[in-house]
Amino acid sequence: QVQLVESGGGLVQAGGSLELSCVATGRAAMTYAMGWFRQAPGREREFVAGISWSSESKNYADSVKGRFIISRDNAKDMVYLKLNRLKVEDTGVYYCARYATLIVDGNPQYWGQGTQVTVSS
Repeated sequence: QVQLVESGGGLVQAGGSLELSCVATGRAAMTYAMGWFRQAPGREREFVAGISWSSESKNYADSVKGRFIISRDNAKDMVYLKLNRLKVEDTGVYYCARYATLIVDGNPQYWGQGTQVTVSS
C-alpha cells in the first residue's frame, strides 16, 4: 500500500509564496508519475501539476503555469510544489497524488489527505 502525506500549507498574503511537500511511503512508492491537485470550497477537485517519474516531463494547469513549479527527489521519496505569486483564487486544499503510469496519464491511483492553502487579499 502506498501512503502520501502532504505538508507545507498555510495562510499567506496574495503575491506571496509557499512550498508544499509530499512524502511517499510504501513499495515502489515513487516509481511512477506524481501530481498535485486542489479543491476549492464548492468546486470540484482539479489538476494543478504533474511530473513524470524521471522528471523529464512536467505538466501544469493553465491557471498556474509560470507561477507554480513541481519537482521531485526520488532518492528522498519526496515531491514538491512551489507556489509563487499566489492569488486569492489559489485557495483550496492541495492533494498529492500518485499515478499508476510513468508519465502523467489518466487518473491517479493514490491520494494524500490534503493540506490547506489559504491566500488572503
